[in-house]
Amino acid sequence: MFGLDSPDGYQEVVPGIRIKTLVSGEKALMTKFLLSAGSKLPDHSHPHEQIGTLVSGRMRLTIGERSREVKAGDSWCVPSDAPHHADIIEDSVAVEVFSPLREDYLKYQNKADIAE
Repeated sequence: MFGLDSPDGYQEVVPGIRIKTLVSGEKALMTKFLLSAGSKLPDHSHPHEQIGTLVSGRMRLTIGERSREVKAGDSWCVPSDAPHHADIIEDSVAVEVFSPLREDYLKYQNKADIAE
């Protein structure tokens, strides 16, 4: 399976934060986030390990008790069940991988972007 780049298919999940699942497999899933300056990703946790990189922009990411301003090129790992949130400083793009597969994120996959 191949995920093809397209500006279509993003869905807003909270104000200023849009999501699209790029590709998924049996054990993991990759998602792209478009984050608007001034938006906030509320504090939450989930059983999935989450590994990401900031493609562009700047944000303040808090994982558990640790907080850091991240810029384009920086990466992170959110352990399973760790509370985390983000304050978006500049318009940003992030790509994240979740394992195990986040079945709740399959609905954000744009079928037109998938090639076998």
